[in-house]
Amino acid sequence: MVAIFVRTESFREFRTYYPITFLLLCIHILLWALFLIPAQPIQSLFYNFVGYNGAIGQGEYWRLATSMFLHNSFAHLLFNSFSLFLFAPRLERELSRYKFLGFYIACGLLANVLTFIIQPAYYSHVGASGAIFGIFGAYIYFIRNKTIYFTKSDQQIVIVLLIIGLLSGFLNSGVNNIAHIGGFISGYLLTILFARK
Repeated sequence: MVAIFVRTESFREFRTYYPITFLLLCIHILLWALFLIPAQPIQSLFYNFVGYNGAIGQGEYWRLATSMFLHNSFAHLLFNSFSLFLFAPRLERELSRYKFLGFYIACGLLANVLTFIIQPAYYSHVGASGAIFGIFGAYIYFIRNKTIYFTKSDQQIVIVLLIIGLLSGFLNSGVNNIAHIGGFISGYLLTILFARK
């Protein structure tokens, strides 16, 4: 049996089978490319989309959503996009396209709301990690409740990568661990709602 987290589809098949995952990946890459342009209006737009707690506290609530799609380095973009590429398709298939989109955005928003509540006003953040950890939360729910079949190998992959992701966050500076934990918990709990047939 082929592991569910092994991607064997062609580009066209991936785009057809998992359109929401494909769309999210395109948004990540296009925004990254856009904000590489060293034009002052574009750079100002970037800073108006960052999840800056001080500005959110002043009513700029859109930052809770826009920051989910921005990345502060190529390595950051690559890690989050590759994680999305590997792990999102199975959940998109299980939940259906629009439920998956709602789930993904809800996890990211809740992770950022928790960041806003806990972190100080001067704290700023970007990245899709909260939503991606939400995907791991969904898989842990499925594994724990035996709602969806996972091979032993797939279960080990999920658990090991979750632990590595959480630990690496605490071992490296500049990582929004609150969003990681908040996204994971949100994903676990929201799966109870979103996974209903």
